[in-house]
Amino acid sequence: MKSICIFCGANFNGDPVLKQAAEGLIEVMAAKSMSLLFGGGKVGMMGLLADNMLLRNGKAIGIIPQFLMDKEVGHTGLTELHIVETMHQRKQLMSDLSDGVIMLPGGFGTLEEFFEVLTWLQLGLHNKPIGILNVNGFYDYLLKQMDVMVEQQFLKPANRKLVITSADPIELISLMENFSAKPDEVWFRDRDLT
Repeated sequence: MKSICIFCGANFNGDPVLKQAAEGLIEVMAAKSMSLLFGGGKVGMMGLLADNMLLRNGKAIGIIPQFLMDKEVGHTGLTELHIVETMHQRKQLMSDLSDGVIMLPGGFGTLEEFFEVLTWLQLGLHNKPIGILNVNGFYDYLLKQMDVMVEQQFLKPANRKLVITSADPIELISLMENFSAKPDEVWFRDRDLT
């Protein structure tokens, strides 16, 4: 992986454990010469990640829609800043430019971005690893909900396994580097669609 897209909050709750985990993730990425792709904001978790990558002389590439630039939340000190028209264009470009995706704690937008690229993986539209850095158990309930989806037969076990999860940045990156989705595990390949 040469670049990782990180979905995270435009807010930061001040949690020192989250800050340490985010900085640890950037440290691992920078040591492996991986570029950071993110939503292009200068605030919250986004700004924290970008500033840490830039401090390590790494590449921080932001993708932001014009309406957010107009609200002056765009980070203007990045290696690259792509300004697009819509949120859909933003997500598509983030996906196109990245070799993998990691979700950090965030809100509705973070979840929406994560589940869209995860669904694309399930559908076989890409073969990029999708990870969750589960800091302090932040996503424990979400992961449990995925298990309930399997138990209730709305999600195949093989597709549940597409979500790579760890609380440790080093382990998460390692798991992602060794990821390979098997084509026969994609949901529509073993179903009669007629």
